[in-house]
Amino acid sequence: MFRAQSKKSRSLENDSTKFELNYFFAGKVWNMARIFWVEDQTHWVEKFKKILESSELDNKPNQLDVFKFAESAKQHITIAKEEEKPDIALLDARMNGLDQAGLSVSRALQKKWPGLPIIFLSEHNGTEIEKEALEQFNVSDFISKHQKNIEEVLCWRIKAVLRQEAMQNTAVNTTLSNAIVDGDLRIDLDTWEVYWKGNKLMNPDNPKRSLSPTPRKILRFLVERTPRPVTTFQMAEALEADPDRYSYATYRQHIKTLRRSFDAAENGDGSFIEACKAGEGISAAGDEGAYCWKSIKS
Repeated sequence: MFRAQSKKSRSLENDSTKFELNYFFAGKVWNMARIFWVEDQTHWVEKFKKILESSELDNKPNQLDVFKFAESAKQHITIAKEEEKPDIALLDARMNGLDQAGLSVSRALQKKWPGLPIIFLSEHNGTEIEKEALEQFNVSDFISKHQKNIEEVLCWRIKAVLRQEAMQNTAVNTTLSNAIVDGDLRIDLDTWEVYWKGNKLMNPDNPKRSLSPTPRKILRFLVERTPRPVTTFQMAEALEADPDRYSYATYRQHIKTLRRSFDAAENGDGSFIEACKAGEGISAAGDEGAYCWKSIKS
């Protein structure tokens, strides 16, 4: 990877940098995406980074990992952990004189993370490379670098692909019975009732009453967002609450209520809460007041 410096964020380790990009998820605006970019020419990165930086939300940058060589990109893919999975990949097609360079990276990405959306950003549209990418590798898009308003076009296309991916992921988790299902978890979208291992989640402070609506909504947003974390600000937006009044303390209290409700539905021995502390179920993510849903391994 080669090193670049964003005015809004410090450079990352191993020659990566962070940029800003807004995108939509299930009708809401989210302010962070992880983008995997392979581009061998520095001037193209410099050209596109300005428009990516200018698309801002809540002053929080996205993470853009830039690689100059296909081989270094593939080496990174091989050793990358699951939490390092990007939301989308941008690939040049022909790099360092090799026609198959971009396609080889695409192959490695799809092997590591099946279904990952991939966009080719190339000077070789209208060629056999484009045909092969679209027909054999099933990439999401193939964009020519040489076109009018290319910077804006790139952002439009990225947002469209991320929005489509989010809707597809939601559809995968939604069954014909109009419910979101993830392992032992089932959320009925008609009644908003939540079931864990076949047991309905109840108010942990009053087992005769159902779990209150807000924690159930929070759980749904976490599950739909998985594996990406949801910050306090993002959750306030999703709940249509005032971000200045919906504090991390409020978010944390709702999370505690959810964890206790899950634990009571399981067996009440604290095992679910311990699983959350170990990084499964409803777990904390990072140090910015974010949480995420991670399926509990059987």
